[in-house]
Amino acid sequence: MAIEYREWRDGDDLALLEIWGGPETAQARQFRGALAPSSNGAGGNPWRRCIVAEDVIDGVGIPVAAGVVYEASLHPERLWTYIEVARDHRRSGIGATLLAMLRREASHAPSGVTKLRAKVEPGTPGAAFAEAAGLSPIQRSRLVVVEPGALKLPVFPDKDHGGRPVSGENAGSDVVMDLATGSVELTDVVGRYYTAIHGWDSPGVLSVGQVQKLFLDELTGAHGAIVLRAQPESAFGQGIAPSKKGRIRAFAVSYAAPAAADPSDPDAGQGPAGQDEAAPGAPTDVFVGHEPALAADDAAEAVRDMLSLIAYQHPVMLELDDSMTALRAAVEPLLDSGKARLAAAETLVVSD
Repeated sequence: MAIEYREWRDGDDLALLEIWGGPETAQARQFRGALAPSSNGAGGNPWRRCIVAEDVIDGVGIPVAAGVVYEASLHPERLWTYIEVARDHRRSGIGATLLAMLRREASHAPSGVTKLRAKVEPGTPGAAFAEAAGLSPIQRSRLVVVEPGALKLPVFPDKDHGGRPVSGENAGSDVVMDLATGSVELTDVVGRYYTAIHGWDSPGVLSVGQVQKLFLDELTGAHGAIVLRAQPESAFGQGIAPSKKGRIRAFAVSYAAPAAADPSDPDAGQGPAGQDEAAPGAPTDVFVGHEPALAADDAAEAVRDMLSLIAYQHPVMLELDDSMTALRAAVEPLLDSGKARLAAAETLVVSD
């Protein structure tokens, strides 16, 4: 076996697909789209280096493996990397050689960033390779389906009903309300929440436009949002009608179609999971979060109340990262009791 290495060329994707076959994991399906010609970062394209390994037989090179490293516009503190080797060429040093070559290329990235990150599925050859290469988990993500009625509805004191406590499904518009996905108020809290739960891999400063594009734009499939507010209070004392709405405590954005994911930026997948138009009874894809300034107990209560409302009659599917402390407090007991289930294998983000 004579292996030679070269830059990616047009047509390599089709040649490799013939050798590789279908993707073995969700990560392979996602990152194969990032295998593309190298770029110096001009014209709005990310800086990228992509290398192909060929098995040369009788003077003819047959692509059997490829690796890529590239900068990301979101979470810029690390470079994304992906390597795939044909099944019958594994454990022969090809992957390790590709990684070493990509590390050398990374040392010349225009941003000066050299740390690598990748996504793997536990128990797979990719996870074993990452561990052997010195890449350690920095985050775990799970796709979870919460079954209808898994949580009891919350009870709110509702001013629309004379202050009498009412269940969540009948709560007045001062506490639970629909909000347009283009709302500046919603965009603000979604952006700050996303930043707060990604302290392990900072997304940098997110503009209003970026938050809209990632989570709330029509192209993401976002088609509705509800918020849970704090009780409105009057600035003029008891008995005087409040002049302002209560602040947003928690939010839920629902999605009706797959997110238009950019294969060069897999960070975009850390929000909505994305799914086709749901068949009757299929779970609705949602992104649930909270005002990041809330105290831990208040955040956990707000998220639990929101989850109980949106999953009262229909199943919902959400992405659960280990960094989502408040959401984990609501969902993990449901997983333990069988009222929620994993919809796919876990994903680990690994880094050096």
